[in-house]
Amino acid sequence: MPRDIDIRKFEREIESWKIRIKDDNDRKIYDEVFDKQTLLTIYKLFSDGVFDIIDFPIATGKEGNVFRANTRSGHFLAVKIYRISNATFKDISRYILGDPRFKNEPKRFPDVIFAWARKEYKNLERFIQAGVRVPNPIALHRNVLVMEYIGDETAPARMLKDVEVEDPDRLARYLLECIHKAYRMGGIVHGDLSEYNVLMPSDGPVIIDVAQAVLKDHWMARDLLERDIKNVARYFRKFDVQIDVNEELKKILGGGADNAPSANP
Repeated sequence: MPRDIDIRKFEREIESWKIRIKDDNDRKIYDEVFDKQTLLTIYKLFSDGVFDIIDFPIATGKEGNVFRANTRSGHFLAVKIYRISNATFKDISRYILGDPRFKNEPKRFPDVIFAWARKEYKNLERFIQAGVRVPNPIALHRNVLVMEYIGDETAPARMLKDVEVEDPDRLARYLLECIHKAYRMGGIVHGDLSEYNVLMPSDGPVIIDVAQAVLKDHWMARDLLERDIKNVARYFRKFDVQIDVNEELKKILGGGADNAPSANP
């Protein structure tokens, strides 16, 4: 499709794809996210049959927005659109520059944004290979990542911060096991694990937002690993769950892969 095609034509295409604008807030998000490059990207994924309808926004973050989408067969997907902005570029560059998987990537904007999206896709695959539950990545093009949708037909799964925790000790241990398994089996550190990045569907916790995750030989890996453990300890302290951060860090850094704990919820 020609690059100089008029943006209004794309907006008409968007309407024909049934992107649903429910209220003024949705319109504001639409205007912020759907720039010309992103419309081209969405059109490519739509043309490839990845999804048929983009329903509505389900999450807003520092780097982008997540929308629920439908396939032609009626299945839900999550579509994450990374904002193409200089502000985002400044925040994420340090996580990419130290990653050997992206050592030959262009260092200029907006190529770094596209590399960031690829990084999340690769990181999701690595967490899955390690046996840690994250959304399954489905498709990627430029700054748009399509993933497994976590939730039901009425709403996305709620964050850990928004649910009543029935067994805090068990959940805390599960999240520590996920950190351990990701590091020992997947060689990766989430780097921003908190009650905001754990979804709680009925069938068990799902860790999300892994773009910033780094390989364990990254220069920031140890500090980020410690931060993840501290975040878990901080959150569960209000439930009187005691976590020795130094001891957990020692277990993860000193344990063998064959001793990594099971990451079943």
